[in-house]
Amino acid sequence: MLNETQLQELARRYASFYLYDEKSILESTSQLIRDFEGIQFLYSIKSNHNPDVVQCILSNGFGVDAASLKEVEIGSENGLGQTNIFYSAPGKTERDIQNSIHRATLIADSLNEVERINQIAGELGLTVSIGVRINPNFTFDGSHGVSSKFGIDEEQALAAIPLWQTYPNIKITGIHVHLRSQELNKETLIRYYCKMFLLAETFQTVLGCPLEFLNMGSGMGIEYSQQDTPLNTVWMGQQMQKMLQEFHLRFPQTRVLIEVGRYAVGKSGSYVTRVLDKKTSYGNTYVILANTLNGFLRPSIARLVNKYATGDFLAGSEPLFTALDAFTFLTIPSASQKTETVTLVGNLCTATDVIAEGIILPALEPGDLIIITNAGSYGAVLSPMQFSSLDKPVELFLSQSGKIYENGHEICLFHNTK
Repeated sequence: MLNETQLQELARRYASFYLYDEKSILESTSQLIRDFEGIQFLYSIKSNHNPDVVQCILSNGFGVDAASLKEVEIGSENGLGQTNIFYSAPGKTERDIQNSIHRATLIADSLNEVERINQIAGELGLTVSIGVRINPNFTFDGSHGVSSKFGIDEEQALAAIPLWQTYPNIKITGIHVHLRSQELNKETLIRYYCKMFLLAETFQTVLGCPLEFLNMGSGMGIEYSQQDTPLNTVWMGQQMQKMLQEFHLRFPQTRVLIEVGRYAVGKSGSYVTRVLDKKTSYGNTYVILANTLNGFLRPSIARLVNKYATGDFLAGSEPLFTALDAFTFLTIPSASQKTETVTLVGNLCTATDVIAEGIILPALEPGDLIIITNAGSYGAVLSPMQFSSLDKPVELFLSQSGKIYENGHEICLFHNTK
């Protein structure tokens, strides 16, 4: 990480910025590869599509979980082929399918979409292997399946297989399920993976041939709050290895995939913003920052949830809201002996532009910096940066060698980062 002098030098150039740490990203991705032997991981680009971040992860052996045609193109631009880019999203247009059919493995999200892909493939003179997204007859918590905007109900998909097998231009070669994000209970995740292996066996039996891939989706969470317990990926990998070995005795050709977004990048990012002004009103002290709601939306969403929600338990709604204490606020300079209770607000003309209320921080003055943690995923990609036509925060990438990049171009600091 950069020191205070280097951060202040960047802050003189940019009122606010994201800083992504390559070392942290590689530690997270390498840990998954090491602990889950035999599993191929896909990076969910929607969590952070910064070019330097994407290149870092994909060069470490990850494939792509694409949620749009643009994300398919990003995977292709980074040198990945069709069998390592999986395009899963509801409501794909004809243009989406036509322009991705040569580049990605398409995951049909509905009965209609299976027909649409078959028709378009026929028009292009192709026969393509596709997957189908399943809404299974189970949940993460062990209860019966529930309705969803995503995927085809398990019973509907199994009943449709005989019809699909008559379609001349597609072949069903894989299934995909994604039920939850930000799960921190390792036993819950392992039970889910066990159910997924059983689901794959069911589909292979009905299809009458082995699946080429089983995409288990994700679920792996990161510790946002200080009360959260990190996932024990060593233990999880050991349990997965037992199930995987048994599965591959019967189905050795089936690739097993797991998607991760926030686990790869969430804790690698910080959001840095500058104090613009400070005022008191009826006994309350307000610290006004650059680009809060319109720079890093999620802390503001947490305040809105806290203001309007009822009851003691506030359920997460990923990726917008995880918990009230999902972010830590650090200050530069940080050596002040004086503290004060403040409300952190932004420079937008809306009263909802609040990221923290009644928190105790070292006394701040205009020009000082606030650093917000856990900003590596679902930060820049969610924030309404067009609000009020203010200057947008920039996204910076700190390489392992200590160099800083913006969109692939090195930024030179007067104070060396090494």
